[in-house]
Amino acid sequence: MPNTQVILTEPITGLGAEADVVKVKPGYARNFLIPRGKAFEVTPAALKQLNQLKARRAEREARELNEAEDLARRINKLKITLTLETGETGKAFGSITAKDIADRLKAELGGTEIERHRIVLERPIKDTGPHEIEIKLHHDVVAHLNLNVKSSAQSHAAAEATAAAAEAAAAEPAAEQGFRAKAKARHSK
Repeated sequence: MPNTQVILTEPITGLGAEADVVKVKPGYARNFLIPRGKAFEVTPAALKQLNQLKARRAEREARELNEAEDLARRINKLKITLTLETGETGKAFGSITAKDIADRLKAELGGTEIERHRIVLERPIKDTGPHEIEIKLHHDVVAHLNLNVKSSAQSHAAAEATAAAAEAAAAEPAAEQGFRAKAKARHSK
């Protein structure tokens, strides 16, 4: 069965970008691409519109590249710390995934969302310490995120030490002033 040539008016994953002339099955073109305005048939008149589509495509690609470079500069400056659930022995109970990093980046970048598929992780992070994560924002732009992973056991120990120090500091002035707790008043009804 012969293929039909169409000109795409918008990017279609797995097929091409706008202004590309592609060969597709006639049913796909007739039933999906052309009725939805995603493509039109190749005719002499359509070939004249091709230049307009190419200009629009170049404009869009330049804008996307500039946005990706700007976002990469912002990401390269970030230093993010995430906490990993660990036991007393330091064994990790969970892991830090690309989704966790994407959610944290969204919060740090003021709502700018990065797809989790763009974050390059060979496997989920299950160990503490510094990590450098690659984020592919564009086919020409790659950002490097500095990620520090802390253990929840270290966080709990630090929090307990801080709380104990605060209690000790609060108890000392009270003892020096001869503070005595008053007996609670009992009210009868």
